[in-house]
Amino acid sequence: MRPYSKHTESELMALMISGDHHAYLEIYDRYKTPLQQHAWKKLGHAQDVQDVIQDMFTELWIKREALQLTTGLSNYLFTAVRNRSLNQIYKRRKEAPYLDSLEEFIREGNYLIDLQVREREFRELIEKEIDNLPPRMQEVFRLSREEGLSHKQIALRLGTSEHTIAKQMTNVLKVLRKKLGPFYFIIFLII
Repeated sequence: MRPYSKHTESELMALMISGDHHAYLEIYDRYKTPLQQHAWKKLGHAQDVQDVIQDMFTELWIKREALQLTTGLSNYLFTAVRNRSLNQIYKRRKEAPYLDSLEEFIREGNYLIDLQVREREFRELIEKEIDNLPPRMQEVFRLSREEGLSHKQIALRLGTSEHTIAKQMTNVLKVLRKKLGPFYFIIFLII
């Protein structure tokens, strides 16, 4: 068989449609650079160019069996890159107001207020769940978390065994995990 670089555009398309990955790679090698230059003229941003080219070639391989080219492979590829580039420009223009709004929000420091409000609400939720615990579990929990006492110190203060305190803390954490959900429970452990 002759080298893929010697095949015509039509031959490469026929081979690729039949599943020949080497033909696909030859198409990629032939057209990648000119298509990147074509996309660069429209987009002017390297990451956007790379995304457009990668998406187009990925779709070419995935949809190869359904392709029916009437204008030739190069016309198809350049048109596909142009259309994807225009879609990328449209997407960027559509996202710009949201990004500007987010930048303004951050610049004005509003995110700190939002974060403080969420933290306060979360602390209130935790406190509510702690208040719903049985009195002895509440006491053990508060001595551990608020006063920073070890299990041994709590056991001495309450006149019970260290094992009992450890078991009660395990139970408290199980209840809170169940009530708060896994995400909030992880945050609870952090703060």
